[in-house]
Amino acid sequence: MFSKVLIANRGEIALRVLRACKELGIQTVAVHSTADADAMHVRLADESVCIGPPAASESYLNIPRIVSACEITGADAVHPGYGFLSENARFAEILEAHGIRFIGPSAEHIRIMGDKIQAKETAVRLGIPVVPGSQGAVRDEADARRLAAEIGYPVLIKASAGGGGRGMKVAETEADLARALQTARAEARSAFGDDSVYIEKYLGRPRHIEVQVMGDGQGNAVHLGERDCSLQRRHQKVWEEAPSPALDDGQRGRIGRVVAEAMAELGYSGAGTVEFLYENDEFYFIEMNTRLQVEHPVTEAITGIDLVVEQLRVASGSRLSVRQEDVTFSGHAIECRINAENPLTFAPSPGRITYYHPPGGLGVRVDSGVYQGYVIPPYYDSLIGKLIVHGRNRAECLMRLRRTLDEFVVDGIQSTIPLFRDLAKEPDIIAGNYDIRWLERYLADRREADGGR
Repeated sequence: MFSKVLIANRGEIALRVLRACKELGIQTVAVHSTADADAMHVRLADESVCIGPPAASESYLNIPRIVSACEITGADAVHPGYGFLSENARFAEILEAHGIRFIGPSAEHIRIMGDKIQAKETAVRLGIPVVPGSQGAVRDEADARRLAAEIGYPVLIKASAGGGGRGMKVAETEADLARALQTARAEARSAFGDDSVYIEKYLGRPRHIEVQVMGDGQGNAVHLGERDCSLQRRHQKVWEEAPSPALDDGQRGRIGRVVAEAMAELGYSGAGTVEFLYENDEFYFIEMNTRLQVEHPVTEAITGIDLVVEQLRVASGSRLSVRQEDVTFSGHAIECRINAENPLTFAPSPGRITYYHPPGGLGVRVDSGVYQGYVIPPYYDSLIGKLIVHGRNRAECLMRLRRTLDEFVVDGIQSTIPLFRDLAKEPDIIAGNYDIRWLERYLADRREADGGR
C-alpha cells in the first residue's frame, strides 16, 4: 500500500479521498489554490501545498506544480478525484514517468474512452450495445446527410472529444442538419480544440442509466449495479438514485454482466462507469467515465463497498477484494447535489455561508467540505455538498429524503434545496416516471407559471 497520497482536487471529493486514506493509515497531502487555503481538506490533511492562484489553469490543472508538490512532500501516489485532471491521460503518463502512481486506469484506457469515436468502436468490439450512428467522425456535410438519411431523423451531432453537453446539437429534419453541424463543430473547436463530430440516432425520451464497474487490471472485473441519473438540466445531473426504478432484476443483471465481462476483457483497472441511454427495454452505450463519479455514494449505500478504498487497493497492485457473487444489493439510495445556485434559474450564488446545519439520522450521509463561515468561491463548480439517503425500499428512501431536506439549512447564499423539496413531492418522481428531459420541462413550466422569471 502507498505510504503517502497527494489528493489533486478540492472540495468534498478531496475530503472523501482523505478520509479513505486515513482509514487505511496512509499519509495525505492536500494541494490547494490561494482561494482554498481555508478549505476543510487542507485543514485535515497531514501536509498541504499551495500550488497557485484561484484560476484552475494555474493551480488544479497545472501539472508541473502538482508533480513538484509530489516531489517536495515525497508522495508516492496521486488520487485525482473527479473533474480537473482525473481523465487526463498525459497527466497519468507524466506521473508514471516520475515514479508516482496514478490512482486510476491506464493512460491508454483513459485515452481510448476519452475519445467518443474510439470509445464507441471499443464498445462494439467488446459486445456493448451502442446507439445506431456513424462509425467514426463525419467528413463533411454530404457525409452527414448520407448518414442521417440511413439512421433516420431526428439525429444527434456530438463532439468526438466532448462532454457536459458541449458540441452537442439535434437536427430534427434534413433542413436543420447544416446549421446543427456547423454549430456543433464551432462549439467543439472552442471547447476542446477539436472540431471533429459524429452522428447518432436521437432517442425521444430515454433514461440515463449508468453501470458502476471496478477492475483490477489482472483480468478481474465486477459490476456494482446501476444508477439512474435521468434528472438532468443541460446534460448536468442533479439527482441520482440506485437501483433504477425503471429496471427489473433481469434487465440490470443482463447489462451488468455485459459491462463486467467487457471490462475484464479490456484489462481495465480501477473504478469506471459505463453510461447508457435506455428506451423500450434497450440499452445504448453513450460513453465511459474512467474515474470515480460524483454520484458514487449511492452505489456504496446499496452495496456496502467503499469504492475509494477499492481504488487505492487496486492501484497498489492488489486484486479486487470482492467477486461478482459476493456483491449484494440492499435497499434504495438517492443523492441530491446541493449547489450554491438559484433553485429555478441555476444562476451561481457564491459567498459566505452564515449558518450551516446538515441533516442526520439513520440512513443519512452528507458529503461536503463546507462549514459555517466558509466562503463558496466563484472560481469553481458551485457544489455545496451531496445529500445521500438510504432506505429499505424506494418509498422509505423518499420519505427519509423529504425529512432530511426539511432539516438541511444553508444560509447566507442561495441553494438548490428548495428545488429538491419540491421534486421529492412530485407525483412523477414518486412514481419513478421520468426521463432525461423531464426536469427541463418541469423547470420551463415553473418559470412560465412564475411569469417567466
